[in-house]
Amino acid sequence: MMSPLTERFVLHFGEMGSRWGVNRTVGQIYALLFLSSKPLNADEIGEALGFSRSNVSMGLKELQAWHLVRLLHQTGDRREYFETPKDVWEIFRTLTEEKRSREIEPTLSLLRDALLESAQDEDERHAQSRMREMHDLIEMTTGWFDEVQRLSPETLRKLMQLGARVTKLLEMAERLRLGGKE
Repeated sequence: MMSPLTERFVLHFGEMGSRWGVNRTVGQIYALLFLSSKPLNADEIGEALGFSRSNVSMGLKELQAWHLVRLLHQTGDRREYFETPKDVWEIFRTLTEEKRSREIEPTLSLLRDALLESAQDEDERHAQSRMREMHDLIEMTTGWFDEVQRLSPETLRKLMQLGARVTKLLEMAERLRLGGKE
């Protein structure tokens, strides 16, 4: 039996999961595992959420494919147990890498191929120009993200806490670069 607090989070996460591209069941399984103080087996998950064994099994397979849960075995128990990574930064990195490989890389591949083709007319040249802009933005963003991924969680936390102060620092650097001329 889940506490009201846990149940509210699990239900919300299930609803949000559908907006993030996973079904409600998968979102709820993940939320339950994320909040659990111990690894859970499929029967415990199904009982807590009121899901069939097959729904739990399919949900766990999807979460494993996303590298968002770890499979564990306990001595003397033949059942499989599951848990999420403990470090939220590790979860964030895993999610972003999976999204990148599933969504961003195929888009970049399509854009690269389209930009290698010879434009047949003005409309295609215009389309390629727009595709080039999109390609360049995605490349710049993923390059930046690669740099951020190399940061330690503590450094990343400090960078994020700087927030708008980074913008002020960049504005000041720009003024210095221009020598006070604006």
